[in-house]
Amino acid sequence: MELDMTRGKPLGLIWRFMVPVLIGGLFLQLYNTTDTMIVGRFVGLDALAAVGAAATVMELIIGFGRGLTGGFTVLTAQCFGAGEEEKMRQSIGNTVTLTLIAVVFMTAGSLWGLDWLLEAMRTPEEMFGLTRQYLVIICGGMACQLFSSLLGNILQAVGNSKTPLAVLLVSSGINIVLDLILVCLAGMGIRGAAAATIFAQGVSGAACALYIRKKIPLLHIGFRHFRLKRECVQKQLASGLPMALQYSVTAVGSLFIQVALNGMGASAVGAYTASYRILQVIMEFQCALGITMSTYAAQNRGKGELGRIVQGTRTAMGMLCVYSVAAYGVLLAGKNVFIDLFLTQATEQVYGYASTYLVICGAFLIPLGMIFLYRNVLQGCGYAVFSTIGGVLELVSRAVVAFAAVYYGSYVGACFSNVIAWVSAGGFLWLSYLYLIKRKAGRTNA
Repeated sequence: MELDMTRGKPLGLIWRFMVPVLIGGLFLQLYNTTDTMIVGRFVGLDALAAVGAAATVMELIIGFGRGLTGGFTVLTAQCFGAGEEEKMRQSIGNTVTLTLIAVVFMTAGSLWGLDWLLEAMRTPEEMFGLTRQYLVIICGGMACQLFSSLLGNILQAVGNSKTPLAVLLVSSGINIVLDLILVCLAGMGIRGAAAATIFAQGVSGAACALYIRKKIPLLHIGFRHFRLKRECVQKQLASGLPMALQYSVTAVGSLFIQVALNGMGASAVGAYTASYRILQVIMEFQCALGITMSTYAAQNRGKGELGRIVQGTRTAMGMLCVYSVAAYGVLLAGKNVFIDLFLTQATEQVYGYASTYLVICGAFLIPLGMIFLYRNVLQGCGYAVFSTIGGVLELVSRAVVAFAAVYYGSYVGACFSNVIAWVSAGGFLWLSYLYLIKRKAGRTNA
């Protein structure tokens, strides 16, 4: 089920790899959204707002770890594209060892600093306890989340996007069933939603490991591969750390928005949480396209096919533009229906907040998609530092507008902090791509 993306027409290869990733991403959003919907409808607005505040912290902590694992496996994809099987196995073993080290330090650090972080975010008193309950379970189960992400990334690095999808379908079903049992029947509230998520992630990771062991001899590694090799580690850290930092600076920007929202009360936070979840579902196409192009670019970079990278990126950009316009039309037509999925008996103020977010942010899906596309192409080609610079630019842009929103107490300002961040970061990454890859490909073909 491995897919060599260095041969064949880019459009067909992109769709073939991307469809399972997209379906998997939608199901991932399904069980993330299920947490939000069940908590919002069966526990209450304060609990829904707490999940929203917790999600921002999760983007910072868990996002850093997922960025690491994604960056570590870029080398695996490059070695696969170049046909260097032993180097590929060494990269996998080193990735597992590095991820284990990261899990230990990240779990301890996140639990130790959790109260300080929630206080720094100005988390309202009525939300503080609920948010902390949720995050203690999520951070305590970090190993399940990171190793699930790692094993899925390893399979995708060799072109296998179908197996992670099948595993995700099963774990999504488990998560939804456990949500209903733990939150609704057992009365565990927000703690039940967190426990369901961790258990589902653990099942996902275990299933991926079992599949690799039984079905893919190409990826089998021995004890010698777990020993850290300097050259391999240097390459993986050079890719993994910038990607992790890029995820983190994006999450820090979200923290600034969360601080602004926390000062406006539970209605603003709850409405923002519901509308953000809706937009996340729409964003899955762009996310899946970015993941696909990371593998596509890494394999072709490993083989030295820069011209194919340019051709595939052009095709992906066309797909992105068509989808973004169509998705915004659907969003405008059905936004009230989507909001009703998360909240019962929502006040006019909550509806207004949620609708404002969707109308403003949905209009800028193309620059948002450009971040996913060009960031992943640059990372796949080994230019992760430019992705980090783009992330810093996104952070600064979002922070400036978010601070202004805090000062003026403006919900519209909080929404526009996302827009300004997307436009600035998307534009920078596009220009970086033109300079680094397209220009170099032109020289190679000359």
